[in-house]
Amino acid sequence: MSTFAERIISFNQNLEYTGSLPEGIRIMNPFQESPLALAASSEFYRKYYSDNQPRHLILGINPGRFGSGQTGISFTDPKRLQANCHIDYAGPMTHEPSSAYIYEMIAAFGGEEKFYQQFYIHSICPLGFTKTGENGKETNYNYYDNPALLKSVYSFIVANIRKQIDIGFEIDCCFCFGTGKNETFFRKLNDAHQFFKQIVALEHPRYIMQYKSKEKSFYIDKYLSAFSEF
Repeated sequence: MSTFAERIISFNQNLEYTGSLPEGIRIMNPFQESPLALAASSEFYRKYYSDNQPRHLILGINPGRFGSGQTGISFTDPKRLQANCHIDYAGPMTHEPSSAYIYEMIAAFGGEEKFYQQFYIHSICPLGFTKTGENGKETNYNYYDNPALLKSVYSFIVANIRKQIDIGFEIDCCFCFGTGKNETFFRKLNDAHQFFKQIVALEHPRYIMQYKSKEKSFYIDKYLSAFSEF
């Protein structure tokens, strides 16, 4: 029987969006665009997921440019990949505040090996989006930011949540990063498709770092308390 690592890597390698997108929005697929991301993520998953222990899913929104857009690993920017996971990365050393928060939380949980033995983080939409502004600058874009985009990617989201569940993760509970639009959409989606018996929503790391950084320890404790229930 293959391990979680090999099934996750296969899932990543086969991720492809072939539908239409609203004008000015680009799909971001690090597994097809960046050999560095595919190599780094494959090494990461083989390091922490080469087994078949039961794990729970944690789903964020969609990949961002400076974290998994670079490394192929959710909420893991190149800085954390090297410093915390001890995996070499030859690309640019981008910094994502959400990644800094997640790895501080993981340290409080007991470290990378302990955390990743119990949890797997990905996204409701497993590929990310960018939008080009009038100044020509690309910015991150969320699947729910545009009704036309959400309509376009809805079936892609549904199919890939099913594929992630089929990797072998627990379905009694799924954790959701985001207590606003991401949670609202995910709960409606789960009601319609009955993916999970329960969804536990936690404030998104980006929200915490941007608006609640002085209360960071409170949110870390909140995460740990929620995780300890399962």
